[in-house]
Amino acid sequence: MRIISGKYRGRKLKSPPSLKTRPTSDRLRETLFNILTPRIEGARFLDLCAGSGAVGIEALSRGAAHGTFVDRSRKMYALIETNLDLLKVGDGQTEVVSREALDFLSRNVKREAEPFEVIFFDPPYAMDYEEVLDYVGENAVELLAQDGVVIVEHHRKKDLPGEFGGWRRYRVVKQGDSSLSFYKAS
Repeated sequence: MRIISGKYRGRKLKSPPSLKTRPTSDRLRETLFNILTPRIEGARFLDLCAGSGAVGIEALSRGAAHGTFVDRSRKMYALIETNLDLLKVGDGQTEVVSREALDFLSRNVKREAEPFEVIFFDPPYAMDYEEVLDYVGENAVELLAQDGVVIVEHHRKKDLPGEFGGWRRYRVVKQGDSSLSFYKAS
């Protein structure tokens, strides 16, 4: 895995040690950021179910002001920390959290944390996406900036809802076995 563009372009990242974690491919990441380019500069970016952190690190490389990385696995937490250290990303630019996605989101709402411009959600394909998406929809005012977007990576055969809590899907990009669904406030 490598960083595709920006400040850390061409730098290699450490990969997850097992096949249980499915990293977002370089090609799919490039497609994602070609679409997100106008939104990234100065953005607060949440990489939810972050794995190696490659997507959030790509956002930082392309000018995001802050990246929050959340993964329930302590091994992935350590891998994200290692990758951030390899690139010498400043501590003030990042937050790495080892927690379940829903637990992280509810704690963020309770502590009235600053909202995100972009939430990238890439859970294990077998996970129930709807519970997290419904929570984001119900708490969007607290979690997302006014023009924020939610992007969900999922298996191309998985049918996600067209809407959740006032958020509607406005774009789907399919590449290989993966799809990206883009949501914004209706």
